Amino acid sequence: MTGDNALRDFLVSRRAAIDPARAGLPVTHAGRRVPGLRREEVAALAGVSVAYYTKLEQGRVGMISDEVLSAVERALRLDELECLHLRALVWNAGRRRAGRSDPVKARPQLVAMIHALDPAPALVYGPRYDVLAANAAAKVLLDDFGAMPIADRNIVRWTFLNPRAKVVHPQWELVAGHVAAALRHITAERQADPLLAQLVGEMVVASPEFARHWSAYDLYEHGHGTKLFFNEAVGELTLRYETLAPAGDDGQNVVIYSADRGSPAEEKLRLLASWTAVPTAEPHQEPSA
Repeated sequence: MTGDNALRDFLVSRRAAIDPARAGLPVTHAGRRVPGLRREEVAALAGVSVAYYTKLEQGRVGMISDEVLSAVERALRLDELECLHLRALVWNAGRRRAGRSDPVKARPQLVAMIHALDPAPALVYGPRYDVLAANAAAKVLLDDFGAMPIADRNIVRWTFLNPRAKVVHPQWELVAGHVAAALRHITAERQADPLLAQLVGEMVVASPEFARHWSAYDLYEHGHGTKLFFNEAVGELTLRYETLAPAGDDGQNVVIYSADRGSPAEEKLRLLASWTAVPTAEPHQEPSA
């Protein structure tokens, strides 16, 4: 996951995904030992020497100009997210510093905020996708992370190792791919994070499904969109999600789920909220004589 191998793995995965014919290269009848483009073909498309591109894949180019980096991005047909990922990998190659290994705790104000959002499900997760806090509605919609051992309070571990995840997410394969791809994306910025490297190593061994998604080197940014859920009490409901990144909180994010006004999902959320509401205490009365 970490170091110059991450840069190499990313570039190799992207050139392997390109059809030489579609890239405008002459089709030959000679067999190819690897799928996609060869190093020399990427170098030719980018207008750099093969030696230079080889050093780039090995993370040994030092400072690289924006012009050259843009040429490589065009040659590999990278999208916007892939370009951001590549530039983070290049910037961090050879510049690794010891990462923080202390657990992250949710800021109290964020915890208060998500509880104030009930009955809208909301949770706070950290830079390694550890669930730091969840309100009552999120516990019903997803799972009671607070009741789990601390090591299990992690979206990645929960998605791939907890059977509950496949019940909650009817489109589990899609969700699992997004979770692995989102984790893959953040590794570019956190190459020296030992706890993140440990998480990836454990998951590759523990879950063949995670290992399959991880090796695909897909990237995903969990920003906003819609997601299908299932709850045994109300059935399926489609919710919108919005991810917020408060400033200065070391990678903490807040995810808020909501339903369209007047939709069946909104009614189902209200029904779930009614079951999670804390009953109001009866006024204290003195016993009669």
